[in-house]
Amino acid sequence: MTLGTDYGMPHSSTEGGQLGVSLLEVDNVTVRFGGIVALDGMSFNVEEGHICGLIGPNGAGKTTMFNVVSRIYQPTTGSVRYRGQELLNVPAHGIASLGIARTFQNLALFPTMTLLDNVMVGAHSQGKVGFSRAVFRLGAAKENKATRDFAGDLLAQLGLGALAFRPAMGLPFGTLKRLEIARALAARPQLLLMDEPASGLTHGEVDELSHTIQSIRDQFNLSVLLVEHHMSMVMGISDRVVAMEFGRKIADGTPLEVQQNEAVIAAYLGTSA
Repeated sequence: MTLGTDYGMPHSSTEGGQLGVSLLEVDNVTVRFGGIVALDGMSFNVEEGHICGLIGPNGAGKTTMFNVVSRIYQPTTGSVRYRGQELLNVPAHGIASLGIARTFQNLALFPTMTLLDNVMVGAHSQGKVGFSRAVFRLGAAKENKATRDFAGDLLAQLGLGALAFRPAMGLPFGTLKRLEIARALAARPQLLLMDEPASGLTHGEVDELSHTIQSIRDQFNLSVLLVEHHMSMVMGISDRVVAMEFGRKIADGTPLEVQQNEAVIAAYLGTSA
């Protein structure tokens, strides 16, 4: 079985088998919805500067785990620590101020606003101007100018500078995906949560996205937690891969280790391990 190796060797911050510093620590997280166990004792770490891919068949619990980290779901038991701080005590609206941002599988953009304004909204999560005032341009002119300049720079770095004053509506899907990444980066995160970023993209766009994710990781000194079904992309750009099945972790290691893991092969082929 081939889980995909199209994108070359992933970056690694480990030398001689020494592990890096854990930015995010998920410890024994369980989520129950009534009688359904969506997550069953999940534990894994995301190291600083790493891209960590979270994979598994449909129904494995990837989205549930992602939503726990992004504070949409509160787990039944367990701990999630970010830079040593218990993240489960932080509401969803508070994670941006800690340095965590996310993208969405279903684009959550403002279609009638320009690309520049969409990115500025993301930047205001780190400023003194609130969301509503950012949208309606109320006050704080000095901060708005700095935010506008920063947003314009982000668009340029993602190849969207020429479209800065175009409304998001009607632009190609791949372009909108890059716009959402720019908006997430505008919050100046240290941890970027990416939910199915390759969903709906062509093969060429997936290839471009893969290089974009690696580039922004290096350029902005990010760590990335990536939930994705596109196996070639995950295996090509991730430093570590965590594989799930039925809410449990079945493998955790380098892309090569996970590709060769019998439990992972069994899960994807639908056979018993």
